[in-house]
Amino acid sequence: MAIPILLETSEFLMSDQRVRLTLRGLLIGAALCAFSPCTAALAQTTIRIGGNGSGLGTIKLLAQAYQKEHPSTSVTVLGNLGSTGGIAAVQEGALDIAISARPLKTDEQTGGAQAEEYARTPFIFATHGKLDKGGMTEYEFIGLLRQEVPKWPNGTRIRIILRPEQDTDTAILRQVSSEMNRALHGAYARPGMVLAVTDADSLNAIARMPGSLGTASLCQIMTDKPSVHILSYNGVEPTLKNLANGSYPLVKRYYLVTTGKSPPAARQFAQFLRSARAREILKRTGNLPFNSKERRP
Repeated sequence: MAIPILLETSEFLMSDQRVRLTLRGLLIGAALCAFSPCTAALAQTTIRIGGNGSGLGTIKLLAQAYQKEHPSTSVTVLGNLGSTGGIAAVQEGALDIAISARPLKTDEQTGGAQAEEYARTPFIFATHGKLDKGGMTEYEFIGLLRQEVPKWPNGTRIRIILRPEQDTDTAILRQVSSEMNRALHGAYARPGMVLAVTDADSLNAIARMPGSLGTASLCQIMTDKPSVHILSYNGVEPTLKNLANGSYPLVKRYYLVTTGKSPPAARQFAQFLRSARAREILKRTGNLPFNSKERRP
């Protein structure tokens, strides 16, 4: 089976267990805030945002811009909870807004969650920064997944960084083709494969592990700035222009998740994401805004 790695966490937790523990911590923190005697904090509106890790770098920049326009509002962006953890936290009232990299599931919709797509970014292949590799094709990657010990042309062993089987990033790859899906199924069953649980773990592994090959979001690379080498896919560069005109096929979408009980400040922040200032920040960090002209090829 795949070997889990955590570069920022000392203990491995399965995703559902991480969600429960994180949600418990958020609820305790929210309760402590509610009973805090600090009148200055009570006088200021606070928006709590968390969720999918790959989109949080952009959200932090958007939060800073929003606070400049709304000085009486404080926006707190929490660490990576994952899409599922963020949605659960919003439903429980521990967050005001969740960032999700997938649409809502039926039970989440019936539970009161509402999602609005606000951006998309190229989903890319990347290698260790010192590797001299120009691009990756669909069938080349499928072939590498099927090999017991894949190697680069210079003889360096390829260390493929996989994400959990039910992760959004894995789903994007599975949708490429039935052949890709079968190759992934075989790779997960092979002993010794490397598994990165979170977006941050994956990007850190690509940057630090010699011979690495993995996937990431362009927006996360542009905000976190790791030392990785971005590859073209099927001969097409993963640029916003190519994503907009449809020539680059791999895409990761981001959704803003709230509920009917979300405070007015959360709805105001959602409206801010449609502004010219927010669209400029989204584009600068590798995202196509949902309503931008570039979205219509």
